[in-house]
Amino acid sequence: MALQSALRQIHYPESDGKPIADNTRQLETIVYLYDNLSALFAEREDVFVAADLLWYPVEGHPEICTAPDVFVAIGRPKGHRGRYLQWEEGNIAPQVVFEVVSPSNQVGDLVEKFRFYERYGVQEYYVYNPQAGTLDGWIRRNGSLTRVNEMNGWVSPLLGVRFGLENGELSLYRPDGEPFVPYVELRRRYEQAQHEADYQRQRAERLAQRLRELGIEVDEA
Repeated sequence: MALQSALRQIHYPESDGKPIADNTRQLETIVYLYDNLSALFAEREDVFVAADLLWYPVEGHPEICTAPDVFVAIGRPKGHRGRYLQWEEGNIAPQVVFEVVSPSNQVGDLVEKFRFYERYGVQEYYVYNPQAGTLDGWIRRNGSLTRVNEMNGWVSPLLGVRFGLENGELSLYRPDGEPFVPYVELRRRYEQAQHEADYQRQRAERLAQRLRELGIEVDEA
């Protein structure tokens, strides 16, 4: 009982004090991944997608944590969280992790994160470097994260998404072949569709008015 009480009193911070991104390009990529993965699994209540959320894999050890740029936890319900406490999540580790490299990332930081993800059960790990235009991936085999030889055209076993890299630019494709769409482009398409719908509605109203002027009865249904 004393041990359980002590565990409950341990503080697990919701922030590591670091910004979500060091520059606009890194942030744009993180948002691109988070928005589209959230949309991909919007109809599945058992898939949780997060960005820059602290993950604590071991109860009683708040010093053991990291904040992946984006992660996907399959088998966990949607909902807001201040942090991901694995022991409160059915002891399910995020299966897929994405990191977007920033200029401030040191080689040692990336090695440390790799070791963390390998140790605590990540099944697929992807690293994109916007500055260098490189994309690397690892998949768990025989208990270890093993490098994917060719990422261009690679299909994630768990997510079903296909990776592309053209002239250093990252692009992902849904299982149905449709590309991931940045929010700005999605908003533009939405506004264009709304504009077209408004135009067609006004055109129909003008036509109906003209027919009424000609004495032709118009069915408003």
